[in-house]
Amino acid sequence: MKLRIARHTQHLQNIINFYVDVMGLQILGKFNDHNGYNGIFLGLSEHDWHLEFTTSAEAPQHQTDEDDLLVWYAASQQEYEEINQRFVQHAITPITAKNPYWNDNGTTYTDPDGFRIVIAKPPTYASF
Repeated sequence: MKLRIARHTQHLQNIINFYVDVMGLQILGKFNDHNGYNGIFLGLSEHDWHLEFTTSAEAPQHQTDEDDLLVWYAASQQEYEEINQRFVQHAITPITAKNPYWNDNGTTYTDPDGFRIVIAKPPTYASF
């Protein structure tokens, strides 16, 4: 089974910059003018998941919540620090998570659509 998380956006290029340049994801595919939609698939080629972002003439109607998170688990402390350093280099400031667990065990940011992501410290996922 594969997982795809799809989201509509009005900020496709900013989303690409955020998830590719800052997060380090790869462009796995893209499409143009497919029934009025343009889109891109982002992820890591060795994994069975990806993010799809689409854009069209219709504006998205998002309603974000502080507890709606994409959580990214760093494989090592070095990777955790490298990812967070890319956020610093792109002048993206961390925010305080609503759930205090993530303040202790990771760093939270918002993407260009206002959705929150967490870069989790490696030990947080060792038990699941």
